[in-house]
Order: sequence, then C-alpha cells, then structure tokens
Amino acid sequence: MAIDFRFPDEIELVRTKVREFCDQVIRPAEKEIAAHEGDRKVLVEQVIAMRQAAQEWGLWLPHMPEEYGGMGLGHVAMAAVSAEAAKTRFGPFAMNAQAPDEGNMHTLHHWATPAQKEKYLKPLCQGRARSCFAMTEPEVAGSDPTLIQTRAEERDDHCLVNGHKWFISGATGAQFAILIARTEDAPEVPQAVNSAFLVDIPSEGWEIVRDVSTMSGSHNHCEIRISDLRVPKENLLGGRGQGHRLGQYRLGPARLAHCMRWIGQAEIALEMTIDRAMKRYAHGSLLGEKQGIQWMIADSTMELYQCKLMVLHAAYKIDAGEDFKSEVSMAKHFVANALNRIIDRAIQVHGALGYSTDTPLAHMATQARWARFADGADEVHQWRIAQRAIEAYTKTGSVSAAAGGLPL
Repeated sequence: MAIDFRFPDEIELVRTKVREFCDQVIRPAEKEIAAHEGDRKVLVEQVIAMRQAAQEWGLWLPHMPEEYGGMGLGHVAMAAVSAEAAKTRFGPFAMNAQAPDEGNMHTLHHWATPAQKEKYLKPLCQGRARSCFAMTEPEVAGSDPTLIQTRAEERDDHCLVNGHKWFISGATGAQFAILIARTEDAPEVPQAVNSAFLVDIPSEGWEIVRDVSTMSGSHNHCEIRISDLRVPKENLLGGRGQGHRLGQYRLGPARLAHCMRWIGQAEIALEMTIDRAMKRYAHGSLLGEKQGIQWMIADSTMELYQCKLMVLHAAYKIDAGEDFKSEVSMAKHFVANALNRIIDRAIQVHGALGYSTDTPLAHMATQARWARFADGADEVHQWRIAQRAIEAYTKTGSVSAAAGGLPL
C-alpha cells in the first residue's frame, strides 16, 4: 500500500519533542510574560531564554539546511512542527521559524549570491538579525504586484528608489528588507516589471511613518515612505525583472506555512469548545449534551480534519518536487476560512466569556480575520482555482489535475 497517513518515526519524534518543548519551556515563559505585562525587560529576558532553550533542545531553525545550523526538515515535517509550535504564542519565534523571516530565509537561500548569503542570510539564521518583506502599497491592489508604483531607477553604481509601502510586517527592528520595486516600463510580460533589492535598515531615505493599527491592535505592520533611497547595484536580488517570480516563489510555501500554524490555533479553539461544553451546565444538562452544541463541535472537527489533509497533501507535493500551486491556493483559502469559523464557534459556546479577554479566543478571532486576505485574498485564490479547473477540463476532459491529481 503506497498511501500511508502516518508520519515516519523520525517526524513523529520531532513532533513529540516540539510538544514537550512547548509544555516545558514556552508555556511557562508565556505565563511569566503575561504576569509582567508591559515590562519589556521581562519580555526580552524570556524571549532570549526561549531561543537559547530551542538551540539546546535541537529545535533551532527547523526549516533550513544543516549547513546554516538548521534541522533540514521538509515541508511535511514542517507541517508537524509548525502545527504543534503554533498552539503557543511564542513557539515559532523561539525556534526561529516565524514569519516573515522564515519565508525570507527560503528566498535568500534560493536567490541570493554567496556574498549576499554571508551578509544577510547567515545572521538571520543565527538569530542575530530580523528582516521584512516590502511589497504591498496603499495606492494599488496588493493582490496584483504588476501595479506596484515604487520605482527603482539605475544610476552609476546604485539604484535610486522612491515609493510608498504599508503593512510591512516586522519592519521596526528589522536589520534589512527585501524590497520589491518597479524597474521596467514595458516588459514583454507584465510579470517582469519588478525587481527585488536588499535594503539595509536603517538607511537614509527609508522612513517608518507609523505602525498601522489594526482591529487587533498594533503588531509591527508598518507604513514606510521611501525617498531617494540609494541601493547599491550589488544588492539586486535574483536578477533584474525577477521580482514577481521571486515573490511568487516566496509566497507559495509561505502561504502553506501560515496554514500549518493556523491548524495549531484551530485545534486549540476546538479543544476549548469541547472543554467548555463538558463543564458548562444550563437548562437541565451540560452544553455538550445538547444537539445544537454537538453539531457545532462536529462541524469544527470535520473542518479541522479537512485542513490537515489539505495541508499535508500540499506539503507532500512540494517535497516531491511537483507543481503545488493549486493545492496551496485551495489550502490557503479553506484553512483561513475554517480557522475563522472554528474560533467563532468556540466564542459562541463560551458566551460572554469567549467575547471577553479572559480567554485567548477574542484575540485569536481578531488575529484570524487577516488570514482571509494576507498572502492573497479569498477571491483571488478562488479565481485562480477556477481558472486551473477550467484549464484542466479543457485540456483533458477531466478536472482531476486541478483537484489535487489524486488517484481517485
């Protein structure tokens, strides 16, 4: 039987180790941070301790090759690791496997020159630097990078960049940015209009205007004004006109990495739903004995099951070197929406308690809402999924290839 839905022993061992690490290291540290809320000194001390512990446990940099000090895990293994780590707030960050750095590491490993890897990738892998990915702009649709207005113009030994970015996650405190800017006026294909550059931070002409406040507060999603920024020509990343291709290479696996972490959050929400339902008594019985509540639990359980299958299959296709665009689009759309529904049901079962900040559910809900447009809005993914289904049927008379290419 070729199909086996069990993890190999080596992946199961890592998954179990991450769970133990979260129980023994992360959760106690998070309690200490919560007990001293607003005390930056305690926060920094606990973060450093968690990161040191991750290295001692052999759980540092799980997604990167061993040559960079990582564990060399593939995407299926990372699904196991990320889902466990994301059941805590600081788990991914403690292991240096958090967005946006995780995606930037993959990008630099694939596209950077040896000199660029030495200067930018190594410090990132060692945890001595942080980074950001600067693509989205307020004036144009973020889902269409061909509309980017930030422009990089060639000079003698540098490019001069002017433009405007926003929702650049992690910009404050980052040592460098991967910046996407327009370099071509009339390329043969619209997708060749942009190039990528490595920008040292701070740099004259790179101004962080503000941390954009969201419905869940301020979380270092910055607005940036770029004025006559000088970028050395050797900081071109991946080749002129390759910005769109580089961005798509980065965002494909990054979308799935988000889904892996969202699964951890969804599972926590479902477990909280059941725990509440089996303890809360009203109108003659426990909530968990009432059919209406049971249906909510059933819906969340089925959706969590679907999330896991979709993510594992997409991760398998990436590891196997197969085309994974459709599977990642479907997973990203479905998991993002399922996450919102599962958390919402958990809040409903908790009642006013779930709406309060006495449980993590309210914060989880406001965090989950961005999942439906980050790294591609629902509607864009649906559009591309439909295109691929039509294309598959037109070419072969079957939608099988667009529906995962599964042997059914």
